[in-house]
Amino acid sequence: MDYDPVKDRFGTLVAGSRWRTRQFFRLLHLFFLRAWHVRRALRQALGPADSEARVLDAGTGFGQFAWWIVKRWKRVRIHAVDIKPDYIERAEHFLKQEGLADRVTFAIDDLTALEAEGPFDLILSVDVMEHILEDVQVFTHFHRVLRPGGFVIINTPSDQGGSDAHGEEGESFIGEHVRDGYGREEMQTKLAQAGLEADVIDYTYGPFGSLAWRLTIKWPMIWLNTSFLAVFLLPLWYGLVLLPSLVLNALDVSSKNRTGTGLIVVAHRP
Repeated sequence: MDYDPVKDRFGTLVAGSRWRTRQFFRLLHLFFLRAWHVRRALRQALGPADSEARVLDAGTGFGQFAWWIVKRWKRVRIHAVDIKPDYIERAEHFLKQEGLADRVTFAIDDLTALEAEGPFDLILSVDVMEHILEDVQVFTHFHRVLRPGGFVIINTPSDQGGSDAHGEEGESFIGEHVRDGYGREEMQTKLAQAGLEADVIDYTYGPFGSLAWRLTIKWPMIWLNTSFLAVFLLPLWYGLVLLPSLVLNALDVSSKNRTGTGLIVVAHRP
């Protein structure tokens, strides 16, 4: 199943409207458990609200994390890059509408041949590495533009079924992924090859989070891939599953998952 076309349809629906984009971003942060883990890692890495830092948003997508960061840290500056021009155009337009464009710059950039110049205090990469074969090459660029002591936060599927692979041929639920996910040792080794030292490699989407994912993301995406008219049934469905799913997300974040279908990674440049 292809995830990006459905995501892009929603992006198109909200594009140009400040109010609709705000609500869309809030829903992404509410439903997607990855956002819960990433925001916690960002709070720990960036510290107090008056902290000063330069951040590379490596694969900004719709720009929802860039928006969330600059609203909470008034002295943080972000360079947001993505390989898709339409994503960059929409994100830049929205940040201008929000009056935050003075602290966010945007550029079309390929992480495998990163043109951005450092030094950055923090690099954020959310659900990007599973789309890129040349991952060590990307990590090497991260090392190049990161200041000594600076952090990298990576969210990505794990090899415990992170792309929801199933069947004898390992067909992935997410058709755009080039790998089903990372093992903890694999991630640590590849970061080390690029000169980065892993501090945290924790499983996310454990038993609680995986159930919430199926209820709020996987099944609705399958329905939308069958027919986009399913969008009219989703309010009823989410009315039934929203509260239980939020509780499940909170339990996942507060638990030390022994295994899970996602990884949250924090590394630094020595």
